[in-house]
Amino acid sequence: MRNESRVKLLVATKAKDIRQRSFNYTLRAVKLYQHLQKQSDGAGWILSKQFLRAASSIGANIEEAQAGESRSDFIHKLGIARKEGRESLYWLRVMAGSNIVPQRRVQPLGQETEELLTVLRSIILKTKRNSGD
Repeated sequence: MRNESRVKLLVATKAKDIRQRSFNYTLRAVKLYQHLQKQSDGAGWILSKQFLRAASSIGANIEEAQAGESRSDFIHKLGIARKEGRESLYWLRVMAGSNIVPQRRVQPLGQETEELLTVLRSIILKTKRNSGD
């Protein structure tokens, strides 16, 4: 199997479980938030809230997209989910860069964020191709 075919198969498989993956991602974000709320660092509290808002919005927008009134609405909601994913990455980088959260703890969340973004991009592009937008 060619490398390109493997990538397409991998993306297709991941696209099927994007709702569950985004839900699990939100649960991981909640755990990080809860961990940071126990700390005495006020900056960690604020950053964790910002991250939790963005991270939980990914899944919420994916769920909203499922009830989209049109393909355009579906694409729009997934686009918002992508933007929230980019924001989530930013807050993770800030937390790691400021040593509020160790890099080893941020890295797996960052990797999952990148994978969610890849799947969302693939779904959006495929939907646009199929709708002629």
